[in-house]
Amino acid sequence: MPDFVYDGKVYYNPVEFAMDRVGGTWKMPILWRLKGKLYRYSELKKSIPHISDKMLTSQLRELEKDGFIHRKVYAVVPPKTEYSITELGRTAIPIVETLRNFGIGLMESNGIDISHYIQEKNKKTGTK
Repeated sequence: MPDFVYDGKVYYNPVEFAMDRVGGTWKMPILWRLKGKLYRYSELKKSIPHISDKMLTSQLRELEKDGFIHRKVYAVVPPKTEYSITELGRTAIPIVETLRNFGIGLMESNGIDISHYIQEKNKKTGTK
């Protein structure tokens, strides 16, 4: 498979390219949250408790630059900014969901408590 250059960086395969766009610790959790509703910056920050302000800001900027999310700024005092997922971002959700389910399965097979994740899934589907 031939390598290619995009935005000044050499990539060796399509998976590496995709992971550079949505991989890492925070991008997929951000996309996962935005799949269902608009979020203001402070709401995103509260929903991802271990992310720093600097990291959240940089991840949001990268996701916006790559076309996965949309940022809308309102000219009010104090400033109001809302983030939403784009159509491109929606195409990543099935991949995020597959990786999430794979991770839950790995956790379970390694004896890690997954009850929080199962409860969260049941809330969304309305099952017990």
